[in-house]
Amino acid sequence: MTQAFDIVVVGAGMVGAALATGLGQSGFSVAVVDRALPPAFDPQASPDIRVSALSAGSERYLRGLGAWSNILDMRATPYQRLAVWDETRSPLQNLVPRKLSEVEFDATELGAQHLGHIVENSVTQQALWQTAEAEPLVTLIHGHVISALDQSSESATVTLDDGRELTAALVIGADGAQSQVRDFAGIGTTRNQYDQQAMVISVRYQGAVENITWQGFHPSGPRAFLPLHSAGPDYPGESWASLVWYDAPEKLARLKALVDKELMAEIQSAFPSCLPLLTHIDARASFPIARQHAKHYFAGRVVLAGDSAHTINPLAGQGVNLGFQDAQALQDVLREARRAGDDLADRRWLNQYEHQRRPANRRMMLTMDLFYHLFSNQIPPVHLLRNLGLSAARALPFARNRVARYAMGIDEELPAILKQITARIPGLNQL
Repeated sequence: MTQAFDIVVVGAGMVGAALATGLGQSGFSVAVVDRALPPAFDPQASPDIRVSALSAGSERYLRGLGAWSNILDMRATPYQRLAVWDETRSPLQNLVPRKLSEVEFDATELGAQHLGHIVENSVTQQALWQTAEAEPLVTLIHGHVISALDQSSESATVTLDDGRELTAALVIGADGAQSQVRDFAGIGTTRNQYDQQAMVISVRYQGAVENITWQGFHPSGPRAFLPLHSAGPDYPGESWASLVWYDAPEKLARLKALVDKELMAEIQSAFPSCLPLLTHIDARASFPIARQHAKHYFAGRVVLAGDSAHTINPLAGQGVNLGFQDAQALQDVLREARRAGDDLADRRWLNQYEHQRRPANRRMMLTMDLFYHLFSNQIPPVHLLRNLGLSAARALPFARNRVARYAMGIDEELPAILKQITARIPGLNQL
C-alpha cells in the first residue's frame, strides 16, 4: 500500500513532533513515523530522568504551536535566576575571591518574568503529540521504523518495516543523533568525543521548589542543579530536582554502582554547599558526550533538523532549544517555497535553511567547546583567566545581560560584540 503526503517526518521526539504540528497548521499534509508512542503522563509518577531547560524563545515557539498550555497542564518549573561559578581550588584563588567570580543572571534585570522552564522531555513530547493529533492534516504512524528511503526527481519514497510505502516531496530526518534518515541519504558527519561523560540523577530534597538553577565548574566537569516541582502531599516539605554530574567515565561508573545511601553521601560531599539536603534518589543514568555535526543539512529530497543535524555538549542545556530553532526556520522556509509555487526540495530554499541554521548552531557548538576547555583544567594561568572573565561579567551588567537575553531566547538577534568576536574565531567554518 502506498500513501502520498507533502512531507514525511521521521522521528516524533520533541523536534519531530513540533515540526509535524507546525507544518500541519501551515496546510501541509504530513506523515510522522516513530518506533514508539510517547509515554503517557502520570501526575503521581516520579519525574522523567530526562529534562530540558526550555528557553524563553522555545516557550514562545511552543506557545505559537498551541503546545505550551498542554505543558503547563502537566508540569513545568520556571526559574528566575541562573548562577555559575568556578569551584577549582588553586593558589591563585586568593587573587580573585570566589564571590567576585560568581555570576548570577536574574530575570528581573533582563526585563523578563523568568529565564526559562525546566521541563521533563516526556512532558514536552506528550504535549506536542497532543497538538499533532489535533491537526487533521497530520497522520501519526507509531510502532514502525523505516527500512528504505529512495529518491527520484519527482518524489521521495519511505518504506516502513511492514512494507507500507509513503511518498512525499520532502523527507525530514528528526530521528536523533544516530539518524537512519541521514545514513540513507548518504550525509556524513564530523564527530568529536569529549573525555567527560554526564551522569543525571533524579532526587528529592528537603525544602520548597527553588527558583534558581546553577552550575559549579570543577576541573573534572561541572555539577549542576535543576529545580523541578513539589513532591506533593505524600512527601510534605520536599521537592524534586535533577542533578547533573560531569566527570571521567570511570568515576561515573563507580558512582552508578553505589547503593542510594552511598551515592547520596558522595553527592552531598562533592556538590557545592548550596545544594539542599537530599532525602531520596529516584533514578540515575549516564551517557557519553560528543559534538557531532552533519556535513550537509540536506541531500536531494532529504533535510535534517535537531539532533540528526547536530549534537553539542549539553553544558548549558541548549540542545533542544537549537532543535526548536531549526524547526521554526524550516517551517518558515517551506511556507515560502510553497507560496512561490516551488518544489519543497528546491535547493534554493533548502540552502536558505542551511545558511540560516548552520552558522547559529556552529556558534553554540564553539561556545560550549570554549567553556569545556576553559573550565576543564587546573592550569594556573587559565584558572586566573577564567576567574577574571567571570569577574568582568559580574562587573559589566549591561554586556552580560545583552548576552543572556540572546542565550535565553528573549532577544532573537546576536549582540553586535558577539558577532564581531565569532567572526574572528579561526576554525568556526570547519565545525
